[in-house]
Order: sequence, then C-alpha cells, then structure tokens
Amino acid sequence: MTLFPHASLVIGLVLALATAAAFNWSWVAQHAITSQLPRLELRRPLWSLKLLFAHRRWLIAFLVGVGGWFFYILALRLAPLSLVQSVSAGGLGLLAVFAQRASGERLPRREWVGIAMAIVGLVFLSVSLADASTHAKHGSWLALATWFALSWFGVLLFLGPIAPLLAPGAAWGISAGLMYAAADVGTKAAVGGGLFLLVILPVWACHGLAFTIIQMGFQRGRALATAGLSSFCTNALPIAGGIVVYHEHVPGGALGVLRVLAFVCIVLGAAAVARREQPVEPVPVAA
Repeated sequence: MTLFPHASLVIGLVLALATAAAFNWSWVAQHAITSQLPRLELRRPLWSLKLLFAHRRWLIAFLVGVGGWFFYILALRLAPLSLVQSVSAGGLGLLAVFAQRASGERLPRREWVGIAMAIVGLVFLSVSLADASTHAKHGSWLALATWFALSWFGVLLFLGPIAPLLAPGAAWGISAGLMYAAADVGTKAAVGGGLFLLVILPVWACHGLAFTIIQMGFQRGRALATAGLSSFCTNALPIAGGIVVYHEHVPGGALGVLRVLAFVCIVLGAAAVARREQPVEPVPVAA
C-alpha cells in the first residue's frame, strides 16, 4: 500500500500552479515587447521570426512560457485534465495584475469585471470538482478528430466574420485560445503513449498556429483582449474536452449545477473583456 496515495495528485496540482505563473507572466511580457515591434507579416515569416527571437527580453519571456508548458505536461501525468485546468486557470488574476503593472495604466472597469466573473466561475468549477475521479478513459480517435476539426473551424469564424464585432485583438486572442485548448486536449491523449503518440503531429500544428495568431494579436489589441481571452479559452475548453473526449466524471445534483454556473460565468467574463467599446460622440461646443 502506498504511504501517500494522493501525493502524485498534490504534486500535479502544485505543477499546475507553477504553470499558471509561468504562462501568464510570459504572455504579458511578450505582449509588452511584441506590441512595440514593427508589424509582423505572414508573407515574411522568416523575417518576422528573426525579429522576435533576436530580441533578448522577448526570448527570455518565451522560454519561461516553454518551461510552463513542460510543467503542464508533468501535471497531466499526475492529475486529471479537468483538475489541472481548474487550478492553472487561477492565474487569470495574476494576468490582470501583470498587465496593469506592465502598461503602467489602470485597466478599464469592464476588463476587471470580466476577470472577476471568470475567477468566480473558476471557484465554482473547483467546488464542482470536489468528487472528481483521478482517472479518465482514453479518448477515441473520432472524438479527438472532431475536437480538432471544430477548433480549426472556430478559428476561421473568429478571424473572419466575427472579428469586426469584437474589441481590437479579441478575435485573435480567442482564436489562439482555441488552438492552445485543442493542443491541450490532444496532449492528454499523447502522454498516454502507444499509437496516441501520433497525436503529437496535430498538437504541434495547433501550437504553431496559436503562436502565430497570438503574436500578431499582440500588435492589434490590449494584453487582456489577447492573452486574457486566449487564457480564458485555454483553461475552460479543455475542461469540457476532459468530459466530452475522455469521459471524465460529470457530477450530479448541486455540483452539476455549479459546473454549469461556472461555465456561464467564464463565458460572461470573456464577453465583458471582448466587448467592443462604442465610440463616444463629441460633446457639442456652445457658440
């Protein structure tokens, strides 16, 4: 009998906290630097990559984010996807604090409201996971393929007809979040080994596309409209993926209601951050 039967779960959750700190600091640092660089261009990919990786501070921030990703993989080996995501999602508060300190300006009230609602939703989500099982089934190839396909289709929608309806950069942040979330759902399958190691290919494709989208988004919107919304999606969607793809336990009764309320709060929080500000009409000046 193991002396500490839940030790691996605790270690996994600690690694998830480390992931949150690394990811969110990295996002804000990258945004502060990328937003000041010349406009990145898809038609000049090598030039754009050189512009980024030749910047020493940007490279340090990027490597911190890569370190957070390795923590995330280790956490997935030790804890269920839904638990890892709910803990790492607590970094949204850190993201807001980092963003305000980096910009030196007070964040708009709607962004603080959105962050607060998302954090409330994550608290509800954590409570709803009180009886979560520490084991999950392997996902099927069909379920994984469907998840990837819907995520890619969502990117086309947000970067296409939906983009003009949102705040500057918001569509880019959501699209990057869709790709990072799809990569996280696929990573859970890949760490299981066997033939599921082949899932690494679409996982890296999603990471590459997400990286491109978020860096271009940093030059088009605020930190919370880009990195914030990306983080919303990256943290919330894999929880749904854990249920849909890997058949992780869904609570009943009050805990089930709390989980529904959690997702409602997260969606409303994201909507508050992504909302496009209405232009203010000039005040008439008396003759």
